[in-house]
Amino acid sequence: MGSQTKTIFLLGGLTALLVLIGSFFGRGWTYGALAFALLLNFFTYWFSDRIVLKMYRAQPVTAADSPVLYDTVRQLSQVAGLPMPKVYLYPAANPNAFATGRDPAHAAVAVSTGLMEILSPEELKGVLGHELAHIKDRDILIATCAATLAAAITFLARLLQWGAGFFAGGDNRERGSNPLAMLAMVILAPLAALLIQMAVSRGREYLADDEGARFAGNPAFLANALRKLDSVGRRNPMVGANPATSHLFIVKPFSARGLMALFSTHPPIEARIARLEGRIT
Repeated sequence: MGSQTKTIFLLGGLTALLVLIGSFFGRGWTYGALAFALLLNFFTYWFSDRIVLKMYRAQPVTAADSPVLYDTVRQLSQVAGLPMPKVYLYPAANPNAFATGRDPAHAAVAVSTGLMEILSPEELKGVLGHELAHIKDRDILIATCAATLAAAITFLARLLQWGAGFFAGGDNRERGSNPLAMLAMVILAPLAALLIQMAVSRGREYLADDEGARFAGNPAFLANALRKLDSVGRRNPMVGANPATSHLFIVKPFSARGLMALFSTHPPIEARIARLEGRIT
């Protein structure tokens, strides 16, 4: 099953879960929760570039400021068939990069000063190809859709937890409710929604690796870059990184081990490298 198909399947699973938990309340509550989640995520989606860039103190870069970085983004944008995104550099020892923006016409690519210090021009090309793939595939929009559905599910589960089922429509009260089923929804629905949301994010990372390697012209460029980013990043985790933005970065800005790795927005680095090296001919 391809990454695009998996994404559609997973988003469909989130929708089905929303409908299921909404059945405890009635159709009106389901629509209300979805509308509430849409409002919460709309602002983040529309202004995500400004919010994240300001959060990490990113500064715009011109061709005169950083010729290698700017020219590499310009060349790869042409290969990918994208408008030239804005280019930013942000101060951080943690070597990392992210793309943001609501669509290809309003996109930005940002890299850390730490990344520029350790990567070769070819490895930089691999990283930037990955970020441009996120822009081309409109992954900010897809992540927002997943977050909206997950937030609506969690919202309904919290209403169940606090006995809001009492206020559900008369048809539901006449049918009666299964307390065990309601308890299962309260506990399992938010967890399932989070896991599906993380699976969507991991699937998009694999897809961006594949397409980014194609834009860069050699999967080894990105594979070697990921190896460096992981090694150096473990020694220099991002100080003050906001977990809510971790899915934007090419590698997780802080390590996640044990049980927390299940909720990681990124696939294991080893798996990503092996996948890329398997494409080298």
